[in-house]
Amino acid sequence: MKKIKCVYFQTASGRMPAKEFIDSLDERSQQKYFEVINLLSDYGKSLPEPHAKHLEDEIYELRFFGIEGRVRILYFFYHEGKAVLTNGLVKKKGPVPKKEIKTAKGRMKIYIEQNMKK
Repeated sequence: MKKIKCVYFQTASGRMPAKEFIDSLDERSQQKYFEVINLLSDYGKSLPEPHAKHLEDEIYELRFFGIEGRVRILYFFYHEGKAVLTNGLVKKKGPVPKKEIKTAKGRMKIYIEQNMKK
C-alpha cells in the first residue's frame, strides 16, 4: 500500500493553522499526534476509529487524547496520495463544532482551487 503524504494547509499569508495548533500543544500531546499522523500516512482512508472518523462531506478528524483533552485535527484527502490538515481543536464534549467543520470546508475549497491552477 502506498503511503499517504500528510501536508498542512497554508493560507495566502503563509500561515499553517493546523501546524500552529499542533506546535501549541504540550510535548507529550505532540508525541501522540506524531503517532496518529504516522497511522494516517500508513492507512489513509481506511484508518479506523478511534484514530480517525469521517465527519461530513469530505472532512475527517484525526483523534487522540492529549494533556489538553480530546484533540482533533481536521483534514481532507486530495487525490489519492495526499491528506491536507486544515485546523485543530481541543474538544470539550459533544460533536466537533460546526464552525470548525465550516473552516475546514472553506480551506479545502481554497486548496483545491489553488492546486487546479498548477
